[in-house]
Amino acid sequence: MFKDSITGLDKVFKTDIMPPCVVLVTGPPGSMKTSFCYTLMSKYLEKSKEFGLYVTLEETSQSHLKNMKSLGISLSPHMQISDFTDLREVDKVVEEGEATDYILFIEKMIKYFKKKYGSRFKLFSLDSLGALYSLMEDVTQMRKRMFYFFKMLRDNNLTAFLVMERSVGSDSQLLGNEGFLVDGIIMLGLDRSRGKLVRYLQVEKMRACQHSMEKHAVEVTKNGMVVLGPIFDLGEG
Repeated sequence: MFKDSITGLDKVFKTDIMPPCVVLVTGPPGSMKTSFCYTLMSKYLEKSKEFGLYVTLEETSQSHLKNMKSLGISLSPHMQISDFTDLREVDKVVEEGEATDYILFIEKMIKYFKKKYGSRFKLFSLDSLGALYSLMEDVTQMRKRMFYFFKMLRDNNLTAFLVMERSVGSDSQLLGNEGFLVDGIIMLGLDRSRGKLVRYLQVEKMRACQHSMEKHAVEVTKNGMVVLGPIFDLGEG
């Protein structure tokens, strides 16, 4: 997965992850969280011929694809992009005045593709958890709902990437739940300490996987996202 997708990511991961695995992809606005997940899935599926589902609640599928194309990231024929509208189509029978259960809709969508593609359905991304929370009417049972949602992803033997906005060096945006429930946390941030703005990737935790915990610079080329190497190595020599 990590060692066979984004160029240079093998500098970060010494060993790879195995499904099922739920990974939180966090960072501030502009840190390329969406681009990272989309590139990772597209590159991996292009080689493996497996199937992946990308659910975007931040924008329409068309807008998302347009943005990814502008970054040089092509759509894999083995990936389905679904948006807010598609979720509503999953269950058209909603009683007037009844709260819409978007978590249930996503679960139904995953079950549909699992039935259609079987063991080939390996990857799932949700962009983003914050958007999902904002759509939920009742947040009092959030921790319990998230526990069973993550369990559902693992029960379907998926490698799942969940995007969530978060300020650099802050745990406040994690609500105190997700960081404990997920198997891994990847931080995408913006480093300004060396006189210029550098986007970076840092693995905060990844269960059952050997990895670097250093900040690695990333940039977007005409062929998509690339991991350059540890920030402290850049410009030396």
